Amino acid sequence: MDWDGVIRGNRAKRLEIPDVILFEYRLFEDERGFFAELWKRGEYLAAGLPYDFVQVNLSYSRPYVVRGLHHQLKPSEQGKLVTVVRGRVFDVAVDIRRGSPWYGRYVAVELRPGLALWIPPGFAHGFQALEETLFLYLVTKEYDPQRDKCAKWDDPEIGIKWPAPDKAILSQKDRGCPPLAQAENNFEYPL
Repeated sequence: MDWDGVIRGNRAKRLEIPDVILFEYRLFEDERGFFAELWKRGEYLAAGLPYDFVQVNLSYSRPYVVRGLHHQLKPSEQGKLVTVVRGRVFDVAVDIRRGSPWYGRYVAVELRPGLALWIPPGFAHGFQALEETLFLYLVTKEYDPQRDKCAKWDDPEIGIKWPAPDKAILSQKDRGCPPLAQAENNFEYPL
């Protein structure tokens, strides 16, 4: 992978939808293991992430679990910096900003420890665990159950190429999400 830049040792790459950024953390390794700075406000603000995080979430997923595609409506829209603490996931960001040149398109990366993905407001997010996984979310606004919305994880209009769709394990909520065209959404491009 070609990296666009470096933020204090952490490499950064804008993906096919340039508002979504993949980071590779600089790991300080020795015989004990490693240490990494997951978030350093000044450096990431300078890199174009003009957000602070107000909530940190951790999920555990068994292999093949799919979580998503989730988003929160304005004024509770969330930006997310997501990373894997243990395991691997196929991580997806779908542009849901009406009028965006990328509306309804997605980008996907395989996340493992040492990589993080910035998903700005105006995107639906989801992942499929490829093995037992601990997944960490740093979010820019608190969870708001009244504005918590979703789009169908396997919507053919989006066309996500999930690694194991036939083995997907979903919550009742995620099984009932509407297609993107019918999902509640109040995002316009640009935000």
